[in-house]
Order: sequence, then C-alpha cells, then structure tokens
Amino acid sequence: MIIVGIDDTDVIGSRGTNQLARQIVRELSADWSCLRIVRHQLLDDPRVPYTSKNGSASIALQHRQALLHSPDLAGEAKLAVESVLPCCRRVMREWFIEGSDPGLCLLTGECPPEVVEWGRRCQSEFVARETAFAIAAAVGVHLEALGGTEDGVIGALAAVGLAWAQNSGRIIQLGEWPDDLSGAQPVETLHSRDVCVQGYGTDKKITDGTIDVGKRLRPNVRHGAAVLFVEAAATQSPHLYQAVKLP
Repeated sequence: MIIVGIDDTDVIGSRGTNQLARQIVRELSADWSCLRIVRHQLLDDPRVPYTSKNGSASIALQHRQALLHSPDLAGEAKLAVESVLPCCRRVMREWFIEGSDPGLCLLTGECPPEVVEWGRRCQSEFVARETAFAIAAAVGVHLEALGGTEDGVIGALAAVGLAWAQNSGRIIQLGEWPDDLSGAQPVETLHSRDVCVQGYGTDKKITDGTIDVGKRLRPNVRHGAAVLFVEAAATQSPHLYQAVKLP
C-alpha cells in the first residue's frame, strides 16, 4: 500500500480537493486500486488561510498486481515513484487555480512516527511549512509544493500521517464502489460494504434497521475501520436511524 497526501488545491468557487482526489484515482485506475480517500480535518483557526474548514485529503492505493499475488513492497514503491507521482503532479497542475497553494506528499513504505505526530499537531497547532519540509527531509518522505505560497505541504504531509494512524477523518471514497449511497439504506447494505454502524456516543453496534445516510454515505475512520455513527431518528420506530456527520 502507498499513501498520497494532497492539500490546499482550491479556492472559493472552484472544484474542491475531494474531487481532485477522485480524479487522481480515476487517472490511476488501470494499474492502481483505490482503498480509501479520506478527508482529514486540520486546525480551524483564523491564522490559517483555507477555502472551507481547512481539510486535506489522503489517497490509499494498492497496485493491482499486489492484489493478485504476494505483495512486492519494493516493486510497488518503485512503481509509485515512476507512475503515481508523475500522474499526481500532472493532474494537480491541470487543476491548478490561481490563488491556491497545492502540496503533494507520497509515502511508499512504513510511516515514520514523526509524520504521524505531525498530522496530530496539525489538528491542534498553528504550524509552518518550513517545519513540514524539514520533517519530510529528515525521515525520507517525498514532499513537494506545486505553486503559490507552498503552504499546501503542511496539510499534504499531515494527511499521510493521519491516514497511516487510521483513527480520524471522513471517508470520501471507500474502495471502488461505483456509486455514493444516499437516503434510506438497510443496515445490511452498509455491512456489505464493510461499514460498521455504531450509535453516536455509545459503543452499541447497530445490526438491523434502516439508516438515513443523507446526501452521501460518509463514514469515519476509527481504529482502522469504516464506522458510520448514527442516532435514533425523530420517529416512533425503534429501527430507524439518522447518520451523524463528523469531521
């Protein structure tokens, strides 16, 4: 598995980072399978310039040959540098909007703990791009700026660390399902997509009933799993639930 991190790719009124991540996945789909696209919430602070709530995105990919045979991690890393990185650069440059500050990060092996810690820091602290560059250089993780102020490297590196930790974020795309579920859905349908349904604020697993997932299915990442948090719907039926949207 490899992880791509992208951030600060849009401006108000333009196509967002989530759509860009989906486009990158489409461009790579012949050779790379999408495991997850996740939106990661970073620090919401007036000192941070952002379009909408300061989120970055991670893309977890696996080479299709690795899905059929024993994974060749060194080979997959080499292919990522040769094919994924150039593709990401090209698509991000094609989508570049004046006023954005895109950053790109690529992880091809184990994630250094310094990068995981950076992701957590970016959720609670005001940080500088110089620190992001220094950390990436020190631990050997690829990080580059593709325009503007270069501040996008902050969130790009953070997205990789948070994706590796697998305990935060909202899933934008889960695997390669061709559609986004919406509206009322049986719990069984969510389970068939490896989504765990859990009561919000409780440890209760929901195993039957109907969930109103809203406009789109957007589970969260918790302890490595895709979890949709729900609460009882405003109705008399004990088996109707409403999805709770969390960052």
